[in-house]
Amino acid sequence: MWGIFFEDINLGADGGIYAELVKNRSFEFDNPWMGWKKLENTPEGSLLIVNDAKRKANARSLQVNKETAFKVGLQNEGFRGMGVRQGADYVFSLLYKQQQPGLSLRLELLDENNAVIGEAKLAMENREDWQNASVNFTAGATTAHAKLNIWIEGAGAAELDMLSLFPTETWKNRPKGLRKDMVQILADMKPGFVRFPGGCIVEGRDLANRFQWKKTVGPIEERELIINRWNTEFNHRLTPDYFQTFGLGFYEYFLLAEDIGAKAVPILNCGMACQFNTGEIVPLDELDEYIQDALDLIEFANAGTDTPWGKLRADMGHPEPFHLTMLGVGNENWGPQYIERLAAFQKVLHEKHPEIAIIASSGTDPEGERFDFLDERLREMQIDIIDEHYYRPPSWFLSGAARYDNYDRKGSKIFAGEYASHTTRPNGPGRSTWEAALSEAAFLTGLERNADVVTMASYAPLFGHVDGWQWSPDLIWVDNLNVYGTPSYQVQKLYSLHKGTDIIPIKRNQQNVVGQDSLYASAVYDEISKELVIKFVNYNSEPVDAIFQIDTKRKINGLGSRIMLANADLDVANSLDEPLKIQPQQAEVALKGKSLAQSFAPYSFTVIKLPVK
Repeated sequence: MWGIFFEDINLGADGGIYAELVKNRSFEFDNPWMGWKKLENTPEGSLLIVNDAKRKANARSLQVNKETAFKVGLQNEGFRGMGVRQGADYVFSLLYKQQQPGLSLRLELLDENNAVIGEAKLAMENREDWQNASVNFTAGATTAHAKLNIWIEGAGAAELDMLSLFPTETWKNRPKGLRKDMVQILADMKPGFVRFPGGCIVEGRDLANRFQWKKTVGPIEERELIINRWNTEFNHRLTPDYFQTFGLGFYEYFLLAEDIGAKAVPILNCGMACQFNTGEIVPLDELDEYIQDALDLIEFANAGTDTPWGKLRADMGHPEPFHLTMLGVGNENWGPQYIERLAAFQKVLHEKHPEIAIIASSGTDPEGERFDFLDERLREMQIDIIDEHYYRPPSWFLSGAARYDNYDRKGSKIFAGEYASHTTRPNGPGRSTWEAALSEAAFLTGLERNADVVTMASYAPLFGHVDGWQWSPDLIWVDNLNVYGTPSYQVQKLYSLHKGTDIIPIKRNQQNVVGQDSLYASAVYDEISKELVIKFVNYNSEPVDAIFQIDTKRKINGLGSRIMLANADLDVANSLDEPLKIQPQQAEVALKGKSLAQSFAPYSFTVIKLPVK
């Protein structure tokens, strides 16, 4: 039920969880020199950008021409700098071919004061075909804003491409892998699913820049870069250097989900660009390519190695299937044009893959004419799962705790695919306040109480980089060296770590606890751990005393545990300086028979766990 939503926004992938430290490593940005600068007085013609159409997805490279041993160098600024740690090892790599022998590379890692904190040398062989080369070296200091110098020494001629720098210590130590601390904070949640790759980047500002999963698999040097649609989306946070290199592609997303024990939930373009931008659509008679992408993705994820896409998965290192069970068609799309395209997908997918559940969009808002139209039509189509989104103020989340109490128990299931309580927006790093998180905790009691209808839920967006964000609030904030969870992260983590197998009614005066006297509650039984789990929100400025009478024939052990998040100041938030301002506090609780008396702190969210025999 409780999972994570991943989108490459706020430097979430490039410059974030994808551990590459070099920006524009293959010179494929609109401006091929973005992120780079030439060192010294480089003679005209000694460094040239070559565009070779035969290389298609990665056409550009750097031509080096040095007839004599004059000094030539490049510097890369990284993603708002490069985060490096003292004593850690880093690997520099590149693709190259050398037409005239005699060149070698000397590497320097500089701190923010331009002091050299790491050095290495790399010789290049005389080869006229493309080959890989790499060298490891160690950083001598810690800094969040390092730069990389690449000095080209000797005399000769060569082409260079894919100039790259990675830490050797990545998640599971995979070469050119993911940033370890950012994956770890996700794994700590024990999420049930990972939805990817978004989000609005699925649609793109136009169809030419939509997310196409097939261009994100295979060798990374053959993956075709595109502009990130968050590059120019917000005038207040223009980010002209934001592109998608797809080093984090669909294979890596599937692998990430598998690594942290979660189901993969990919979302595909339905033949529509973002309706907030161009709103382009593909004619219905040209939709086959998009539907085929869905069929081929299922083959890539689930089929045997005797199939073309299953073989590619195996060639990439995973012969076993990924066991895909659900697939999203469209993201935040709306209107009759969406229903027409969804119906075409549904017909083919139900015929060829009835085992795959379809997730469909209910638009951008949780109410209104657009939502009502989609909700009615999707239910008529018997869509498996309806994806509802809510970005709303705390008051909406408090009043919405009973939203699903009267939903149809036999109809489509609900995916709370993007939720976040917004006090203000945009409000900058870390301003996911305790007020926002506590209102979400109250709302989530309603999701848990109706878990027979709401089968999945995920906060959005997931990551925000303090120096490169476009949208806030976000669940987790990072800089180039650190990562911390917001109060909202702490709330969803408590739900995710303490979920149950069965819904248990919890009543006050024979009614669900959904805001009476600003109290909210839900309860589950966990058949696996043999525990009764009570979640309780006190949204009052004063303590609240409560007595729970447990109606069961089973034996309740006399000693349980309590985990609480609380702060009397609703405006507090976690930060880089105080990452645990809001964090769980644990204590024991004792029953008298089958009665439990508790006092709940002002503005608190509490999880109580009671062992059951």
